[in-house]
Amino acid sequence: MSSTARTTQIASHVAGDSKGVDPAEGVREKLESRVGKPRLEGKVCIVTGASSLKGIGRASCIAFAQNGAAAVYVTDFDQTNLSSLVAHIETTYPGTRAIPQQLDAADERDVKAICQRALTEFGRLDVFFANAGVGAGDVLAKTSVETFNRVMRVNALGPFLACKHASQVMQVTSKGKAEPGGSIVCTASVAGMRSGAGSVEYSMSKAAVINLVASAAWQLSRTGVRVNAVNPGLTETGMTIGTFDYARGRGSINKVGQLNPTGRYAIPEEIAAAVVFLASDDASYVNGQNLPVCGGLSASHPVVPGRFF
Repeated sequence: MSSTARTTQIASHVAGDSKGVDPAEGVREKLESRVGKPRLEGKVCIVTGASSLKGIGRASCIAFAQNGAAAVYVTDFDQTNLSSLVAHIETTYPGTRAIPQQLDAADERDVKAICQRALTEFGRLDVFFANAGVGAGDVLAKTSVETFNRVMRVNALGPFLACKHASQVMQVTSKGKAEPGGSIVCTASVAGMRSGAGSVEYSMSKAAVINLVASAAWQLSRTGVRVNAVNPGLTETGMTIGTFDYARGRGSINKVGQLNPTGRYAIPEEIAAAVVFLASDDASYVNGQNLPVCGGLSASHPVVPGRFF
């Protein structure tokens, strides 16, 4: 289609809607009404991959509570640390209900069930943070099909199922939720944007997530459901603990992240802050995007400090 024909098509479409309701009507009032209020006030949230004591999921559950969430379902396949997380949230933030649930983020029955549970117990679902993930470290020649399938199952299928089922429940209205909608946030990685930041199958799985949020956002047009990804750079989590323990053991922790423009690595709470933004109404016009939270790593060609300057 030529640019002229495309312009004519758009003009015709706009003219056809000229007598309709302004779709942006009321947006400013909604944003102004939330000034000074907690970002996630009254929202019902689900977080997968929340068990790791140094994880982005755990940090995000706490950040959701800090920002006024009415309820947070804290879920993981490994339940080991969920009870301590629940106790911390409900003691520190008594206005938030924290509900533990053992869940396989890549099992369709489990994902559908947790979404329906939120609807049954609270009449709504507002936020789904698809964070569960696994890693692997073999080089390409030594990566087995079994490892490939395991990583893709959790890292790519899991977010797909979250988008599929959470988006449907988020469109249900109730007494406390007058309008359909919600926010789905998926954990991708800078490894999905660039080579050299992870193993082949891990990087592939995260690249899939980046495309998933764009495709899902398009298919969910005009439903009120937004879908975005957060792309962490090197972050100290349970998945990367080996790297940090090794560096500390050698006395070289100061070198971890030295090629990053920020000059350091990230902590989970910094990623969680970005997740809260994407989950909140402050990001009401952010949709189908992948947000790098990497200290500038993905925006640069890293060089050894002092080598060229």
